[in-house]
Amino acid sequence: MSKYTMVDKETCIACGACGSAAPEIFDYDDEGISYVILDNNQGTSQIPEGLHSDLVDACDGCPTDSIKIGDTPFHVLN
Repeated sequence: MSKYTMVDKETCIACGACGSAAPEIFDYDDEGISYVILDNNQGTSQIPEGLHSDLVDACDGCPTDSIKIGDTPFHVLN
């Protein structure tokens, strides 16, 4: 099953939990706010199946529920 993800940068508190759980998916900007490496946090790139477990771990570990996971691509308005 396809999975897509993005980080709500408005609620992220830069705790670092997601990058620890899924370093191949998440990185941090200059302020320490998380973003999805694969598509610059657009939520349009499919997460490789081998990383789904790490993605779920990152989402479960996020204290602010800032990580969003969907079965279809997100449509981000810039």
